[in-house]
Amino acid sequence: MAASALFDLLGKTALVTGCNRGIGKAMAVGLAEAGANIIGVSGSLQEESEVKKEVEGTGRKFYAYQADLSERKSVYDFIEKVQKEHSTIDILVNNAGTIMRKPAAEHPDEYWDKVLAINLDAPFVLAREIGKKMLENGSGKIIFTCSLLSFQGGINVPGYAASKGALASLVKALANEWASKGVNVNGIAPGYIATDNTEALRNDPDRSASILSRIPAGRWGDPNDFKGPVVFLSSAAGDYVHGTILTVDGGWMGR
Repeated sequence: MAASALFDLLGKTALVTGCNRGIGKAMAVGLAEAGANIIGVSGSLQEESEVKKEVEGTGRKFYAYQADLSERKSVYDFIEKVQKEHSTIDILVNNAGTIMRKPAAEHPDEYWDKVLAINLDAPFVLAREIGKKMLENGSGKIIFTCSLLSFQGGINVPGYAASKGALASLVKALANEWASKGVNVNGIAPGYIATDNTEALRNDPDRSASILSRIPAGRWGDPNDFKGPVVFLSSAAGDYVHGTILTVDGGWMGR
């Protein structure tokens, strides 16, 4: 197969959570540009949205769903509905996440519970239920959006760090079971990217300067930096990649 054909996703269907903005939106558009039709879901996704406009602008189809990923029943209701309406989901991008900042000694149960529900519980349930169908079909690609805090502890975000550290281990656990059955499970760990989640950091002159001084690339990342990595892991180009956390961080983890 020619190298260019390895990245072709024509005829595939990808489900992307948290696709309304930021990294998730860029991933959805990138997958569509590679040929995939997109099932998009988030808590606030409307029938008409910018991501739908951009996906359909590539000539691909976009199917919009709303689900509250912090509520287990909402997750199961979404899975039941989407599997009834789409017989095959070839690619699952578990991207949706949240972050809540407060020092550990003051970090309330409500913060912990909500962050773990969205960042860890929902991705596991989605991977398990959609992964079952992939196992039956003998093929599929699952990508989790991890974090630099899959490797590091962070400051004032104990729930977020715990969830992303666990997510990295979940990637490996699922890959160990499913690699031999035709299902690739991997993660992408974003560095410091200019999104809503990092707005507080970017607005803090001292923290922003400190972060930028450590990034060899010398800039905050852009959501579009994730188009290539997600297409690679979703395509035949990544067929022999299992249980890997791909850092997209401007060189941060190399320092």
